[in-house]
Amino acid sequence: MITETALLEKLPRGLFIGGEWVDGSAGTFAVHDPATGDVLVEIADASPEDGIRALDAAVAAQDAWAATAPRTRSDILRRAFDLLTERADEFALLMTLEMGKPLAEARGEVTYGGEFLRWFSEEAVRIAGRYGSNPEGTGRMVISQRPVGPCFFITPWNFPLAMATRKIAPALAAGCTVVVKPPELTPLTTLAFVQLLVEAGLPAGVVNVVTTTTSSAVSGAIIADPRLRKLSFTGSTPVGKKLIAQAAEGVLRVSMELGGNAPFVVFDDADLDKAVDGAMAAKFRNIGQACTAANRFIVHEAVAGEFADRVSERVRAMKIGRGTEEGVQIGPLIDQKAVDGTAALVKDAVDRGAVVRAGGSAIEGPGTFFEPTVITEVAAGSDILREEIFGPVLAIATFASEDEAVRLANDTEYGLVSYVFTEDLQRGLRMIDRLETGMMGLNIGVVSNAAAPFGGVKQSGVGREGGLEGIHEYLSTKYTLIPAS
Repeated sequence: MITETALLEKLPRGLFIGGEWVDGSAGTFAVHDPATGDVLVEIADASPEDGIRALDAAVAAQDAWAATAPRTRSDILRRAFDLLTERADEFALLMTLEMGKPLAEARGEVTYGGEFLRWFSEEAVRIAGRYGSNPEGTGRMVISQRPVGPCFFITPWNFPLAMATRKIAPALAAGCTVVVKPPELTPLTTLAFVQLLVEAGLPAGVVNVVTTTTSSAVSGAIIADPRLRKLSFTGSTPVGKKLIAQAAEGVLRVSMELGGNAPFVVFDDADLDKAVDGAMAAKFRNIGQACTAANRFIVHEAVAGEFADRVSERVRAMKIGRGTEEGVQIGPLIDQKAVDGTAALVKDAVDRGAVVRAGGSAIEGPGTFFEPTVITEVAAGSDILREEIFGPVLAIATFASEDEAVRLANDTEYGLVSYVFTEDLQRGLRMIDRLETGMMGLNIGVVSNAAAPFGGVKQSGVGREGGLEGIHEYLSTKYTLIPAS
């Protein structure tokens, strides 16, 4: 396996514009290892002018890319999938270095992220329209699909590869060109991935990357440009609202995958072995730093005690450390701000009467670590039940009836995903209809899949990524009428 030093040495460090690696007008900035605080590398820092140059390149490449045969686009995505699979260990290590997740989880993300390349390589050749007579019999209707046009993607730091492939793959499959602004905290994986796309045969200008420490200025300039036709963002709801407002000026197509506050409902008839396994996956995957992470554990009062005992025992046994270390299950949080925010939520809950059953504190020393934590007897109104935790804290509240469970689960402005554990099939089917979320896991703690539409309702966003629906976010429908002869 490649060493950390060798991996970082071969990494591109510039902006990628028009098929070339170039310097940033604003100089450089450092990317840190959250497990140690050490600088990994310095990379190019883009200015708003650099962002517009990247859009220039995407616009210049748009017509030729849209006219490229679907099979050619498909083959490039498939070659990218094959190359990523070959270099899975390198990409996993890079993600662990810049984001902190355990190496085993990083390997899982490579598999997940790669599936978007494979899925949309297959969808590229299946873009279809329809043809038929109009009801009056006076003409023939042709319904066709065309690429939306140049797209701007703002990706999050928590899944550096999968969030890039989930946006880039369907855009390329549909015939759209792209400008990507990766997160300041974890930009390195995107740089490596774009280098891989070039090796796979991607033409110059089709994908462009701007890394920057002035995200709002760079993004604002690109979004305000009338040549842009699509904006996709994954991140917090407050930021998403601002971007939607900016996009409204140009009437841009938008896809927004925003915040979550996922309920994890355990009924009294649940298989507790399944529920505990599901809880560990839904809560502690990615160190709790996922929009799909279970945020509120709503457990029937008849089984709450046993459930809490079991998860607390599992949590106390978890190994904490740098993600590259053997057997580590909990790596660092992304930065000190994340640690402070997690600590504040735990403190508020405890001040309101909650009981800490495991963990509960930040860890002193290098890196930004927080103990995996279980708290019970969480009172209504606690901040931890209203805000997205984004940390390794499992907070348990109780309920007495199905109606109460539904009321508690839906008592949030968010609606991304929910998790339900019950052995009663009819109850499970009722929950599909009653819970106000865009996705649901029934007796399972992880739902994401490249072949499924990912997205939420309410203030968790608009649009879908993945599945049959994912490519249509990058296509516009055109209707043509041909008069009957």
